[in-house]
Amino acid sequence: MPLHVPPAPAPALRTVRTALGSPTAVREARTPSLRDTQGPLTAELPLPVHVLDRITPAGTSATRLAGWRFLIRCHERAVAAADTRLTPDGWAFSHFFEGPYVAATERALRQAETMQGSYQPRLLSVPELYMLTLWLHGDFTADGTKGHLAATDLLVPLAPAPPGIAAHRPHRVAELLPVLTNRLAPAATPLLGSPA
Repeated sequence: MPLHVPPAPAPALRTVRTALGSPTAVREARTPSLRDTQGPLTAELPLPVHVLDRITPAGTSATRLAGWRFLIRCHERAVAAADTRLTPDGWAFSHFFEGPYVAATERALRQAETMQGSYQPRLLSVPELYMLTLWLHGDFTADGTKGHLAATDLLVPLAPAPPGIAAHRPHRVAELLPVLTNRLAPAATPLLGSPA
């Protein structure tokens, strides 16, 4: 399937490139793989990072844009990622990082390229579950910075996924949201007179 990656704001990309060109920023990053690479580093595959703050039985609230994430590549391999965030002065570099979500994002994107249909890739964070997913939005012409989850959109949980949720298995939003809602619902309190 063709993935239609939304264009990142030019200032966000500039701040990442500036950080990559700064020996101090790279040296002080908590990313040994980034510091130890030999060769040119490039910022690629910008993905808007959305946050889903609340899931309720009635559905979801709109997502909010938290920033843009760029995969940092060296010799065709992602070695780290860079996050940017919106500040009152505009887009700013936030930090470099490495870890399982970098490889999981790259794997999920490769997996998505083999699926039927056309999608706009985004990242969706569900902080209440410590969960990150690749969000494949069905309206690939949409503004990547805004949006509601559509029932037919696909979510691909990235590894490590919460217990009981399979990583790298695509789920329609309509199928996965009830599972997430049940996970977040408070334990039911037995009614007086009912068996416990």
